Amino acid sequence: MTTDAPDTNVKAPTWRLDTDNGSLTPRSALDVLVDLNEKVTSGQVSEYQPVPLGFTPLDKTIGSGLRTGELLLIGGAQGTGKTTMALQMARNVASGGQANVLYICFEHDEQYLLNRLIAMESALAHLPHKTGAIKIQDVRKEILGTWMAEGEANAQMANNPRLRPSMDRIARYGQNLFLMRGSQTASTIDNIRKLVQEHRKLSGDRRLLVFVDYLQKVPQIPEPENETEKVTYLVNGLKDIALAEEVPLVCIVAADKEGLKAQRLRNYHLRGSSAINYEADIILILNEKYHIVAKVNIEFNPYQAQRFRDWVVISVEKNRGGQDNVDLEFEKHFEFSCFDPNGRTVQEKLIEERLYND
Repeated sequence: MTTDAPDTNVKAPTWRLDTDNGSLTPRSALDVLVDLNEKVTSGQVSEYQPVPLGFTPLDKTIGSGLRTGELLLIGGAQGTGKTTMALQMARNVASGGQANVLYICFEHDEQYLLNRLIAMESALAHLPHKTGAIKIQDVRKEILGTWMAEGEANAQMANNPRLRPSMDRIARYGQNLFLMRGSQTASTIDNIRKLVQEHRKLSGDRRLLVFVDYLQKVPQIPEPENETEKVTYLVNGLKDIALAEEVPLVCIVAADKEGLKAQRLRNYHLRGSSAINYEADIILILNEKYHIVAKVNIEFNPYQAQRFRDWVVISVEKNRGGQDNVDLEFEKHFEFSCFDPNGRTVQEKLIEERLYND
């Protein structure tokens, strides 16, 4: 007795429910498999190709980078370098050429972000020595000095020898990096989704990676009664954009009051809602190494303690697609608005308590 193989050419009736809020269309696993095979055959496999973030040990830990539909959250106390890290990631992705980047920032305008990029480029080109790098506070001075030296009619930033190298490097990838100041009226979840959809119309198959700086600043209209409700809505919305629009998404998240006083900032200290920890695929928490290194590493060597101030520990608290509870450290160069992207795994024992309160 023989059993005939199922005829995959026979199309079953479409199972579909149309509602006022959209359509529901369950798909058989076989249909999904056939679609996937067609994508592979035609080379449409971008969703399986990770986008590297340009921080070597971090990329290695999370599987070579971010993938379509993934939501990565960056948390930390004030001053630990959340915006610095996110903007540097955005710069790395854009300069790598694998995707366009949209960086939405609710705390700074586009010109301020560009100033930080100029300082960043001046340092990254010369690390670890930083010879010729321009400090962030000096960028504005150089811009103003250019205008004063050359006169209002003829001033050109490219004529400034200190600015020119950074500008040349930014010009190589600048068309891939889009900066936008977030609006408390217009930059809603729905409008961010529409921006992503508009990018697809304009750029076709060109990939996009979205950064939101930061979560709690994204408006919800009308404003909900409490922050927990708002953050739940926002993080669910951002995750849905990542999945439905097939884009990786990076979002900075503020810490709550308890987290700022905690022994060591953790993922459960992120402000607003437990939904943050459920919806995210990857959660990175930034802590000053000086505050969380075990006392045994410094009690007999006070100079070592001072050196730890130059490093930030990035803990991979959640990693849905790989290893978590990984502590990496990166040397900070905040005067140049950047980290050394090479980094390394933390060798010293870390503790839960903060040993010092400066």
